[in-house]
Amino acid sequence: MADVVVIINPANSASIDEEQIAKIFLGQTKTFSNGSEAIPIDQKEGPVREDFGNKFLKKNPSQLKAQWARQIFTGGAKPPKEMASDDEILKFVASTPGAIAYMDSSKVNKTVKVIKQ
Repeated sequence: MADVVVIINPANSASIDEEQIAKIFLGQTKTFSNGSEAIPIDQKEGPVREDFGNKFLKKNPSQLKAQWARQIFTGGAKPPKEMASDDEILKFVASTPGAIAYMDSSKVNKTVKVIKQ
């Protein structure tokens, strides 16, 4: 099991708890608690994404797929953009003030801020 952490841009000063993380990644809100835009980024399918879903969203991969299929069908929110590599995610989060993502803690560097582990 990967040690998954949630990361944001270091300039983001919003206070973010696990409930807020879930709402952002499940398409239930598009903003942080301070009103600034939230731009969630998903990992490609794999163990880190599965661990994030179980730990922070309380949903397994098939539950998440079903939820997004319903939301897309009903014209609701769109799923978070997927990025293929940790490097791509780090660069995007470091250069995008509203970005929020997750990754294996061993891949994190000083260009981003860890908010939940």
